[in-house]
Parts: sequence; structure tokens; C-alpha cells
Amino acid sequence: MLRSPITTTLLLLLVLIGLAGLVSSAGTTVHLPGNDQGYEPAQPIAFSHQLHAGELQIDCLYCHSGADKSRHAGIPAAGTCMNCHKSVRATFGAIRAEDEMAQQENRAPRRIVSPEIAKLYTALGLDPETFESDPAQKPTPIEWIQIHKLPDFVYFNHAAHVNAGVTCQECHGPVETMERVRQVADLSMGWCVNCHRDTAKYGVNGKPVASSTDCAVCHY
Repeated sequence: MLRSPITTTLLLLLVLIGLAGLVSSAGTTVHLPGNDQGYEPAQPIAFSHQLHAGELQIDCLYCHSGADKSRHAGIPAAGTCMNCHKSVRATFGAIRAEDEMAQQENRAPRRIVSPEIAKLYTALGLDPETFESDPAQKPTPIEWIQIHKLPDFVYFNHAAHVNAGVTCQECHGPVETMERVRQVADLSMGWCVNCHRDTAKYGVNGKPVASSTDCAVCHY
């Protein structure tokens, strides 16, 4: 059955009013399509940015080595993790507790490997006791879950932003305080454009930056 233009307009108006009421009542819990602000998935290994980037102050570029030279920041290979975790196998507290227990029981301390670090060894097909290849374990890539994802029609270059002096926290929030990383900004076009307008006017840390708002910069 065909509807008159007036009926269609009224239906559309009612839908818009309903959506406006829903957004008003729900506050920030309602997102536009594609907006994953607040997305905080559990990862296959519970990697703590609060520990590594915060307490240990490991530089972001040590793990995300492509951020200053490539479009993509990159996910560190398991071998990068092993630069530290071939020696660091558990928390200091767990190792000290085992040492104290061994002294009380008059025995040699057992090798302690935390469950999360053991997942790293398993991914590399290593025996956590000997670090030798374990025939029973086939090396398997760690399937990290992507959190920040822009639409395919948007071009974003990490290197251009990092080399201009934009800090990781500007887009990713205070990751050094996050036990589990989440998406802080909505990554909408308006959010990006407003940032470009501000940096074009004020620069980045006092340094002039030619941050364009031309559509072709991000869409081409």
C-alpha cells in the first residue's frame, strides 16, 4: 500500500522524535552506528598497559614500533615480548612467596610461571620449564582483538601524527592507567576535524602544524 508524502513525513518525524527521546534518556549509552566508544574486550592474554606503560614506563614505540614510521602502529610480535619474558616469568610477589615457602620446607624453589605468561610460551610452542621447542605445542599466532578501527573509507597515518608531536594519549586516552585497553574517543569525523582545527590554530606543544581540514586529506 502506497503512503502519501504527508504520511511518510509524519512517520519519519515520529521516528526522529523517538530517537531523540531515547538518546536523551539514555545519556551517553546510545552510540551512532560505527561508534565503539567504551569498547573494552577481553584479550587472549591479559596484557596490562597499566603495568607495562605505567609502572614500568616502557615506551609505546618499543612495542608499537611502526607508529613513527608507518601508517599502522603495529602489534608487537611474540618475540618482542620474549625480550623480557624469557627472564621474567611471573610477578615478583609470586616468586618471593615461592622462595619463602621453599625455605620453610627446606627445598629448592620451584620455577614459577604465571598463567598469562604461560600463554605466551604456548603461543610460541615453547616448554615453559626448559624454553625448548615442545613437540606437543604447535606455534600459534596470538589473536589479539582490534579495539580502535576506522571505516575503510578513512585514511589515517600514525607516523604523520606521531612525528608532528601528537601523543598517543590524545587519541587513545590514558592507556598507561588501563589494566585493559578501551576506546576512549568516539573517533568520529567531527572529533578529528575539531582536533585539526585546534592544532592548525594553536599548534602541537607550541610547534606550528599544518593540520588541514580538506576532505581529500582523509578521504581519497
